[in-house]
Amino acid sequence: MQAGDTIVDELVCNIEVEIKNAEGLHMRPAMQFVDVANQFDADIQVSNDKTQVDGKSIMQMSILAATYGTRLKIKATGEDAQQAIVAIKELVEEKMFDESPPKKKLSKYRKTGE
Repeated sequence: MQAGDTIVDELVCNIEVEIKNAEGLHMRPAMQFVDVANQFDADIQVSNDKTQVDGKSIMQMSILAATYGTRLKIKATGEDAQQAIVAIKELVEEKMFDESPPKKKLSKYRKTGE
């Protein structure tokens, strides 16, 4: 290192989100997540307290098996980590998981009003 050289630490941003989609993080929303993550020059890691996966890999995202109510921790590292976190948060909170909570299924043996 020489005088005048600039040291730039990698930017690291974190967020925690809750799965609000009644069907959980199945393939379609997982693919939406991966598509958004791949738009950025940042490493995106996603964890559910048991497993940490690459947020840019559909195969790894499916390993999370995140159901309704699961809290995911997302960590972005790199030059546009902040923009990646903002875009992922918007996707998760406003576009991808806007379905209502799961409803109890009625028993097929329930009595009718007859």
